[in-house]
Order: sequence, then structure tokens, then C-alpha cells
Amino acid sequence: MASGEPLTASGYIKHHLQNLTFGNHPENGWSIAHSAQEASEMGFIAFHLDSLFWSIVLGALFLLVFRIAAVRATSDTPGSFQNFIEWIIDFIEDNVRGSFSAKNDLIAPLALTLFVWVLLMNLMDLVPVDWIPEFAKLIGVEYMKVVPTTDPNITFGLSLSVFALMIYYSIKIKGLGGFLGELTLQPFGKYMMPVNLFLEGIALIAKPLSHSLRLFGNLYAGEMIFILIALLYSTNIVLGALGGVLQWAWAVFHVLIVLLQAFIFMVLTIVYLDMAHQKH
Repeated sequence: MASGEPLTASGYIKHHLQNLTFGNHPENGWSIAHSAQEASEMGFIAFHLDSLFWSIVLGALFLLVFRIAAVRATSDTPGSFQNFIEWIIDFIEDNVRGSFSAKNDLIAPLALTLFVWVLLMNLMDLVPVDWIPEFAKLIGVEYMKVVPTTDPNITFGLSLSVFALMIYYSIKIKGLGGFLGELTLQPFGKYMMPVNLFLEGIALIAKPLSHSLRLFGNLYAGEMIFILIALLYSTNIVLGALGGVLQWAWAVFHVLIVLLQAFIFMVLTIVYLDMAHQKH
């Protein structure tokens, strides 16, 4: 919502769904967009500064917390903080052992990183929708989306990274010929290569798409509901009180979604990489 534009319900929603975008504008050159129109005119080469900022901050927070836990770890009676971190690590290890049948020392640390990082990004959806954006306005930042996983650029970045690892290990374990054979010789044999390539190609491309869009869609929908509930506060006392109840109820339910989507993203990563390590 541009400065001076009257606050309407649609304007409020559009404002909260607009990223702080930096890109090359046809008229203004490299600059920060001051409206959704300017952001769209920047084209593909544009950066969502808010999504990048919060994802980096939360990633650094993950590293800091686990580093502190590693430094303070003791073989004596552990405290509650060490118990909590060890519980998370044991939880990840159990899932890796149950879903990954090969041997690769990268998988468990990768699963841990993705689970905690995605969980932290998802948890930002439980912060009241106006708190951080309104504070950002006070320091001159017009737009501020604080949930990185509601930005498809972030979720696609994560899923494409996993996809790249999947392709790498498929070729490393099976060889280039084995990998291409999976795409062209299954399931109907060598005489149906075009059909095999079409079917297996779609299945391969669908993995990063579904991996990314599942996380994005669930968190985006949750954020939208929080924004719609927040609109009730600007109506009257009765609807405002109803909004408070709805916000609390949705937040409680949304905790399950936040946890579940982080878990699903991690499990799919393990499964995809396990498939990449299988010779057939």
C-alpha cells in the first residue's frame, strides 16, 4: 500500500502480502519497490529482502543455539536445555534410521538443519501480523513479511537444493548410465523409451514442485487467515472480541500445521535422498 493511500480491507491485505522487493526497475534502476506494481515491473531478477533477512536471521539463530548446546554439553546430569536439544537430535536420528537405508553421513545433519530451520521460519507465522510490520514502518520500512516460508522463492530454494543433491547422488551411486536408465527403461522396457522418459520425467520434476508448494501453500493459507482475522479488530467491539477468540483458536490449531509441515519437509528430503541411493 503506497504512502497516503486510504486504509481499506483489500489495501490492508495487499500490504501484508507484499514483500520488501529490491530489483532493477525499468525507470528507477536498482531500487526498492514502493508498491506492488513497481515490484512486478522489476521482473524475475528481484530480491525479497524481508524473506532473505528473516531466513538468514533464523538460520543464524539455529546455529547459535545448537553451538551453545554443544559447548555446554556435559556427561554429568544434563540440564533441561541439553535434554531438549538431545531429544531433537534423537528424534531426527530415529527418522533417518527408519527412512534411509543406505549409509551417508550427510543425511542426518541435513535433516536436522532443514527441520529446525523450517520450523523456526514457520513459527514466525504465530507472531501477531501487525507487530513487526508496524515497527518496520516506524523505522522507514514500508513492507515487511516476516514468514519466509510464505514466500515461494524461499521454499523453492530449499526444495531445489534437495533436488540438486538427489540428482548428484543418483549419478554418483548409479552412474550416469544407471540414472539415465531409470528415466528411459522403466517401467515399460527399452521399446517404450519415449513413454518411459515422459512418465519418469514428470515424476522427477514433480518432486521439487510438490516439496516446495506443499510447504508454501499451507503456510501462506495460515498467514492469510491470520490477516483476515486481524481485520475484525477494525470493525467494532463485538467483532473485535470475536477476532481475539478466533485468533487464539487458530494459533493453537496452527501450531500443529507449523510442526507438521516442518516434519513433512524433512521426511520427504530423507525419502528422496534414499531413493537416490537405491540402485533400482
